[in-house]
Amino acid sequence: MSRRLKAKRVRSGADSPYRCVENMGSLMHTAHKDHKTMDKIFEDAAKTHANLPCLGTRELLSEEDEKQPDGKVFKKAIFGEYKWESYKDVFARVVNLGRGLSLCGLKPREKIAIFLDTRAEWMISIQACFRQNFPAVTVYATLGEEGIAHALNETEVTHVITCASLLNSRLKNCLADIPSVTHIIYVEDCPVKDLNLDEKITLHTFSHIEAMGRSEEGRQLERDTPKSDDLGIIMYTSGQSGDPKGVLINHSNFVAGMSGIGTRVPNLNTTDVYIGYLPLAHVLELAAENIMICSGARIGYSSPLTLSDKSSRIKKGSKGDASVLQPTLMAAVPEIMERMRKAVMQNVDEASPLKKKLFKVAYKYKYKEVERGNDTPVLNRVIFKAPRALLGGKVRALLSGGAPMDAQTQRFMNICMCAPIGQGYGLTETCGATTVSQVLEDFSTGRVGPPLPCCEVKLVAWEEGGYSPSNKPHPQGEIHIGGPNITQGYFKKPEKTAEDFYVDENGQRWFKTGDIGQVDDDGAIRIIDRKKDLVKLSHGEYLALGSIEAKLKSSPLIDNVWVYANSSQPYALAFVIPNEKALTNVATSKGIQKPYEELCQDPTMNKELKNAIATTSKISKLQKFEIPQKMFVEPSPWLPEDGLITAAFKLKRKALEQRYREQIDNLYGQ
Repeated sequence: MSRRLKAKRVRSGADSPYRCVENMGSLMHTAHKDHKTMDKIFEDAAKTHANLPCLGTRELLSEEDEKQPDGKVFKKAIFGEYKWESYKDVFARVVNLGRGLSLCGLKPREKIAIFLDTRAEWMISIQACFRQNFPAVTVYATLGEEGIAHALNETEVTHVITCASLLNSRLKNCLADIPSVTHIIYVEDCPVKDLNLDEKITLHTFSHIEAMGRSEEGRQLERDTPKSDDLGIIMYTSGQSGDPKGVLINHSNFVAGMSGIGTRVPNLNTTDVYIGYLPLAHVLELAAENIMICSGARIGYSSPLTLSDKSSRIKKGSKGDASVLQPTLMAAVPEIMERMRKAVMQNVDEASPLKKKLFKVAYKYKYKEVERGNDTPVLNRVIFKAPRALLGGKVRALLSGGAPMDAQTQRFMNICMCAPIGQGYGLTETCGATTVSQVLEDFSTGRVGPPLPCCEVKLVAWEEGGYSPSNKPHPQGEIHIGGPNITQGYFKKPEKTAEDFYVDENGQRWFKTGDIGQVDDDGAIRIIDRKKDLVKLSHGEYLALGSIEAKLKSSPLIDNVWVYANSSQPYALAFVIPNEKALTNVATSKGIQKPYEELCQDPTMNKELKNAIATTSKISKLQKFEIPQKMFVEPSPWLPEDGLITAAFKLKRKALEQRYREQIDNLYGQ
């Protein structure tokens, strides 16, 4: 595998920051001519690629309720082909929506909230906000009602862009507690129910606001062109603890961040097709889609419920979005890739003994070849064609971010999806940009690559954890990130801003991540710990909870796991959500016929899950003190709507601790 120098210190000394070798002289502010505002970049892309397809949406043909064996009812759908809007047409909609919002009473530098699922109207909305200089308050569609009310009240928005389904189900329950809202603009994805809204609130359809912008009055409006230091986004994080925080992102911050990330997408061009399904309120997805637009690629919209042929909302026998769209590029979080891996392995386990044997032999052979940086074209066409078809069969590169990825999962995706993975590291506070591994050069696992051209990274000693930039053989420490992509802090939280951000003697902004990094000999970075995830057991050993969880989730029997520990106890606990299909198959093989919920409490199946933890721990080379000693099995998945995980599928540890307080006390008391 390649080990050429990727990054190095700017100057001698352990306290010196690291930069990628391509940008040692100065950091990148923009890769888009000299444009440092999003409105100019989008307008330039729309003119350059005017007649190319830009945004695509599948037509919903039919929908029906389907009763499951356990009595649950799922809504199943059949979709048609993708319908495309050209860059020219999307730009016209952006212009019209922006003008319409102005006629609806919104003034430059006045905030407006976007509370939508990932879809074409989300992108059109934020581009309209960029163009008219309306700071966009982005709120996750999966955020709980308390979080929605907090974000809208804190920012005191008067206008909200949403859709009828979210208005009916979520937003209407919060409006009585949000006195500032006077205008709601909604996408007509379903009929609006009787909402019984306050008289001060005016409802507008999305299409009506666009029509206002097309009117003579709309065409005569002059716009307030944003400047590079104008506020572009207040992005509310989904929050792993406490209330969501609104991160203040200037136009220039976001331009620098997406410019840096864009340098790591290999050979991006107008023939590329990107599948958008992660939350656009997450900085990774927003940056990725804007990078695609800048390059004239097309974006087809999807969702985690419709992504593949076997996704939960797709009617059996019909096609998922990836099969129809056949994307060449996609972003994913490790949780999504874990699901794909388990889906493939379940198909393998159900195959004939001969096919199963062929798969295992081919996998073992290709594993060795990928480790050497080689490919296996014949095996790709014969053995791995079926698993690759899960994502449409044409994916040439994936970008992973949001959480650490288990090395085995990364290698599995390399092998079965026949595509390299660029593992990235970034935070909302850095516009999602810090590092991305060099996809076509670095075939190693567990590394997130060198700093991007837009920023530099330094390691700061954390004595309590034993990490120092002077450590041998590799420098280690808390990661601090500096550069033009570093945001302006947190909305209405000056104390927290002062705690996490600082400006150095040269006037450069820095952000303290709380993550512990290690720099390898070639300058690539590994995330090896996190201050908040590090727990000292009563006998003095430290546990890196996130790292242990990532390893345990590689077990076929485990869908999700939360590891809990505290300093008054000598061992950790595991709270496990089993993989329903895998657990049921094991039970059937043992002659146990029970509903899934009962299987989760069955002593024999509990023993199987404990064995799975032990086996995975051994494969992952966990030390004895790192292996959870007691377990609680939870049949129901943790969902963002329940407030137990974030929209990016990260565990909310405080919320989980509160939810399972009684079980924690019982397990430690046993």
